[in-house]
Amino acid sequence: MRSKGAKYANGNYKAQQKAYNKTKKGLKIRVNANKLNRKLGTYGNGDGKDAAHYKGSTTKGRLQSPSENRKSRLKIRKK
Repeated sequence: MRSKGAKYANGNYKAQQKAYNKTKKGLKIRVNANKLNRKLGTYGNGDGKDAAHYKGSTTKGRLQSPSENRKSRLKIRKK
């Protein structure tokens, strides 16, 4: 059975990510990631880097390539 929403060739699950971003945990992660992105000066400048938090920190981090940074992202599982 197919899941709802589009699955693109590059592996992006749009509907799944949209649902995750609405959860309390997802929202907190997204807000802190954007805040760190702005702090590191990489927000919206097209340098191809992501802000990666140090383990256990929501305020400190470093620049990292998106392919490395997004490997461990958690997803919501259907029950």
